[in-house]
Amino acid sequence: MRARRANVQAFRQAPGRAIVQDSTELLVTPKLFEQIVKADGNLVGIETPDVDETIAQFRQLAIRGGQAVYQWDPDAGISALREAELRVPGSKRLADALRFILQSMQFGVYLLRDFDDQLKPPNTSLLRRIARIRTGNERKLVFIARGLTFPDDIDALVERMSARGDASARPRLRDGRWVTA
Repeated sequence: MRARRANVQAFRQAPGRAIVQDSTELLVTPKLFEQIVKADGNLVGIETPDVDETIAQFRQLAIRGGQAVYQWDPDAGISALREAELRVPGSKRLADALRFILQSMQFGVYLLRDFDDQLKPPNTSLLRRIARIRTGNERKLVFIARGLTFPDDIDALVERMSARGDASARPRLRDGRWVTA
């Protein structure tokens, strides 16, 4: 392990080379996934500056942990994040996807992206029905966007979470002890 680190450090310090590192931080953690699963309501909203990166991190979490996580977008419909080729036929329209989620008897976390123009009265009634589901095999809808805007009747039903977490809540080392303040 030390030899590997030494090689990386030597590579970074090589003269005449500019190394650009990807500075994306981990936004989707098992803790965030547990917060989504344990949320009081079935509608969850996450604001993130990079929607694609957040979806990719949910995909990694689903592959590594085996969670039932699905994605909906207007181009492909509902697809499983663990197996990208696994798609639900006839789910490109949001109304059809919401009906499928309502009829599904299995637990699942459904990530919705590019939904802004889809939140119209026929779909809002389906969202209200999903929000009222109180069974053991809950289905969670997670709206992921840069900025979350919902109609008033739906906005009250959406529990908002932060993918980034609070920077002040992160533990820091101070005087040899970990503190969070």
